[in-house]
Amino acid sequence: MTKEFSPHRLDVKAFAQGGGHLSGHDSLLKYERLAQEAKGLHPDLMVDWQVDGEVRSTHGIGGQIWLRLTVNAALPMTCQRCLGSVDVPLQVQREFRFVADEATAEALDDESDEDLLALSREFNLRELIEDELLMALPLVPRHDECPAPVPMESSDEDFEEASAQKPNPFAALAALRKDKAED
Repeated sequence: MTKEFSPHRLDVKAFAQGGGHLSGHDSLLKYERLAQEAKGLHPDLMVDWQVDGEVRSTHGIGGQIWLRLTVNAALPMTCQRCLGSVDVPLQVQREFRFVADEATAEALDDESDEDLLALSREFNLRELIEDELLMALPLVPRHDECPAPVPMESSDEDFEEASAQKPNPFAALAALRKDKAED
């Protein structure tokens, strides 16, 4: 009999010991925090993910619990160059080593190159997926090449008129220089 695993309440240790594999094709709407970053949400936007668990030996220590996560999605955002809509591809490929508890993860974090998480019998895999996608978001979403030319100049008649009426702050220095040259 094969044990069923749920991404909402994953027993990480049992999943890894069984060499478990889960995958999903979820609506982006299931990931509320990620959906808040999107522009123009619709039900056809999907998050494809898969996770594999295994027990392996590293650093001469056997029996370590690992999860390997792969996620692909596209998120509609606002291009910060042309202000049009741009679909931002998001891809995550990460491995996580699980340790006994939060205190152990925190203690080992500084000296470890691995991503460490606390072992849990009710681990919410979808929260991890959402966290990883949020961290993969670009700071400045934009097209590689915008579909329409972007005007790179601006003019403001009020600003130009106000500038013309203001005296140059360095005019006094120019006058001093002129007076000194006449002497």
